[in-house]
Amino acid sequence: MKKRITIIKVGGAIVEDEAQLTQLLHDFSAIEGPKVLVHGGGRRATAIASKLGIESKMVNGRRITDAPMLEVVTMVYGGLVNKNIVARLQAIGINALGLTGADINCLLSHKRPVKDGIDYGFVGDVESVDGKALAALIEQGITPIMAPLTHDGMGNILNTNADTIAAETAKGLAPYYDVTLIYCFEKNGVLANPDDDNSVIPLITHSDFERLVADGTVAGGMIPKIQNALSAIDAGVERVIITKANAIDGKSGTMIKE
Repeated sequence: MKKRITIIKVGGAIVEDEAQLTQLLHDFSAIEGPKVLVHGGGRRATAIASKLGIESKMVNGRRITDAPMLEVVTMVYGGLVNKNIVARLQAIGINALGLTGADINCLLSHKRPVKDGIDYGFVGDVESVDGKALAALIEQGITPIMAPLTHDGMGNILNTNADTIAAETAKGLAPYYDVTLIYCFEKNGVLANPDDDNSVIPLITHSDFERLVADGTVAGGMIPKIQNALSAIDAGVERVIITKANAIDGKSGTMIKE
């Protein structure tokens, strides 16, 4: 029987709120067994870019990453945000190690091609995950803290969506562990009514997802999040849950299944 591992993905809104981050790291440290934390940090990157006089450009919620912005996200995601989380976890007894995709070659990507006239710049689409290398670290009692950066194998760092990093990491570890992937954010789960925090949809399958997108219940950034979740399930991840940041015990929220 495989060991169980929990992968938590937390967005920038939580990471950049002191009270929520403190609670999240406390709850994360309480999770039994091996675990991985994947974080965002987009709001911090936007703020620091603005201070440096660098304009943030977004298309459909995705950041256009030109050369100056790549420098910002590399510093913010791989440095400021990642190392702050690592230090905070060390202080509460978690032996954490901050990683980008370039570290131990754990996440290899290619630069996203221009599509429909949109050039996202230095943005990576994941090609492969070295789950064996990550598992070897984890078996030494190390907790990976993964920044949303990958590399192309030719010396270039690439900005990569954190939800995708979480899903691909879960897939890469699925041969070695019974994987639970939890996406946590500000809401209680996927909501049937965006104005009612209690209208959580308890279960979403492939067919449910198509229907919910068609009728507009699921829209915006929730679409790629659920697509990533379904992709992870299809690749052998045991369970995916979308829930609130203060409920990462996996007992509530929206379960994603085949």
